[in-house]
Amino acid sequence: MANGSEVHYDQTLIEKSLWISLGNIRGIGPHTFCQLLNIFGSPSHIYAASLKQLKEVVSDQIASEINQGVNHDALADALHWLSLANNHLVTLADAEYPKALLEIADPPPFLYAKGNLALLNQPSIAIVGSRNASVQGEKNAEAFAHDLCGYGLCIVSGLALGIDGAAHRGALKAGGATIAVVGTGLDIVYPARHRDLAHQIVKRGLVVSEFALGTPSKPQNFPKRNRIISGLSLGCLVVEANLQSGSQITARMAAEQGREIFAIPGSIHSPMSKGCHQLIKQGAKLVDCLQDIVEELKLNARTGHLTKEADTIDSTVNLDYQIENDNSILNMMGFEPMALEQIVTISGLTVGEVSSMLMLLELEGKLTKLAGGQYQKFV
Repeated sequence: MANGSEVHYDQTLIEKSLWISLGNIRGIGPHTFCQLLNIFGSPSHIYAASLKQLKEVVSDQIASEINQGVNHDALADALHWLSLANNHLVTLADAEYPKALLEIADPPPFLYAKGNLALLNQPSIAIVGSRNASVQGEKNAEAFAHDLCGYGLCIVSGLALGIDGAAHRGALKAGGATIAVVGTGLDIVYPARHRDLAHQIVKRGLVVSEFALGTPSKPQNFPKRNRIISGLSLGCLVVEANLQSGSQITARMAAEQGREIFAIPGSIHSPMSKGCHQLIKQGAKLVDCLQDIVEELKLNARTGHLTKEADTIDSTVNLDYQIENDNSILNMMGFEPMALEQIVTISGLTVGEVSSMLMLLELEGKLTKLAGGQYQKFV
């Protein structure tokens, strides 16, 4: 045991250790794990099987490793982690295992989880997008996440920089629920700058991973992570994405899993819009307002969570204010191309505010973004 001291764990933790032990054997992925479960019934029965029986199902190498039994000393750190408050291992045998994941082709045999397990079976929507998101993209992600919480949806994303982080923050600001599916062990926060956000999610939501404790960030982990993000959800909203992004992978997996795909359009000149435009061409639902998602998923506002009347009034006031300022920006511009810095200088607003207004004006067809980052309004 760790530190050379003997530690005693209850029977539930010992049973959980069998799942972890099997999952740690090289060559046993979700498909092989589920194949073993289908034949033998449970991890304890798998470990009780003879070498001959095991070799009929898996390779000689894997069968030999299983036949050697469980090395509990090697599991000491994981067992200690599970013994701490608010830490869980949810297996296919548990009632808490998300039913939505049972519908996908390769469900993880178990999930490490930290936080509120009840969220695993709450209706959810995934919101994903670029790590290098625009200011407006992050605002869109946060706003959609905030308002979708008012319909009782849990917001699922990947804790990454950019759109993912904005989606989690939007849910938290709404007092709603959010799940972060990560591509590392749960004893590691990646990216490190989202440490505080991860702690907030644990307090009011849930962080989950199929990867063993101590697993670092590796490129190959994230496509695996993405199938869980989409698998947990009724649909997947892509806010900003380039053509080769992980968000495209998540959307493809969501489509393969029979989930609804939503995409927010943007400027034809922005690389961050090209992924969304491609998804729309391939059949994703174009989204430019909350109602597009509400109607597609047939959602009803959840009573007592958000005051919809007050939200509507506030949104109208903010929209009027936004339109007034957008038109002021437009009036300040001449008909010659102008750089962002020039517009910031003449308006007296911040870069973020001006960028947001220019994006909306571009979507409305009132101006265009030129090569070199300049803007020109239409006559």
